[in-house]
Amino acid sequence: MRIAVLGAGSWGTTLAIVLAENSHDVSLWSFLEKDAEVIRTTRRNPLFLPGIHIPEHIAVTSKLSEAVRDARMIVAAVPSQFLRGVLAGIKDRGREDLLLVNVAKGIENGTLMTMSEMIHDVLPGIPPERIATLSGPSHAEEVSKKIPTTVVAASSEISTARAVQSVFMLPYFRVYVSTDLPGVELGGALKNVIAIAAGIIDGADLGDNTKAAVMTRGIAEIARVGVARGAHIQTFGGLSGIGDLMVTCMSRHSRNRHIGVEIGKGRALPDILAEMVMVAEGVETTRSAYALARKLGVEVPIIEQVHRILFEGKDPLRACHDLMTRGPKGEVW
Repeated sequence: MRIAVLGAGSWGTTLAIVLAENSHDVSLWSFLEKDAEVIRTTRRNPLFLPGIHIPEHIAVTSKLSEAVRDARMIVAAVPSQFLRGVLAGIKDRGREDLLLVNVAKGIENGTLMTMSEMIHDVLPGIPPERIATLSGPSHAEEVSKKIPTTVVAASSEISTARAVQSVFMLPYFRVYVSTDLPGVELGGALKNVIAIAAGIIDGADLGDNTKAAVMTRGIAEIARVGVARGAHIQTFGGLSGIGDLMVTCMSRHSRNRHIGVEIGKGRALPDILAEMVMVAEGVETTRSAYALARKLGVEVPIIEQVHRILFEGKDPLRACHDLMTRGPKGEVW
């Protein structure tokens, strides 16, 4: 299959390698020509995926029209808040037979759309049932080294999910299928907010008990938002829910956890972001997650406190105190 991967960050580059290894005809689009030139000439992506060889038969370009020409599948690996702008550049390419697979994890600021909703909004020529999301506990740094990884392909149409499954499956990259597209999307997006909270706990040396509590109560918040948006609660006990949450809250590769760690140590968010090369989706997702929960009337105390820490300058220890001294609750409500 002719497949275009949009976004030459760590995850886009890794997925291009996975697809090429599965004998697909792959083009990789980079936003900057200088980055594309480095990849073409060295077959390395030193900025985003150092030490990994990129097969010679992956075509690399900074021209969007060239990347998507004759593609039967487009894999969107662009950070969520930039995806609308990139897809607007291929509006004339949206057609009924095209498969579009999103791998960004976020909720669009302002519109509060999930990525599949936003994709259909920009590319109405692609039927909703031809849009899928690939999500789960899958750091690019490990997948690129062929460390066993499992993810889930979700679409409203099961045949679409199965098509994505067959395209990506490898012995070290196992893909399950789901028709709970909103659940898989919201699990992948909202866990980044909880990962920032988990990182704050690590940075402030608050201990394992506290971190376990935030992760467990965090997945409850994610599930409440998801169910309010029509998702199935069982999804949040799966790969795109608790699975992705666990790896993002605990891994040294997690950019969102890293931000939390630095904040827990007392550093300011702008200073942390200024040092980072890669995008941490959780920061902007915190804005949209907080707004979405308020719109839905769903109580999300952890997400709310992360929002106050990031954007209102609240002291993390005070936020922890306020969470711990809320009124008594049942565990399930």
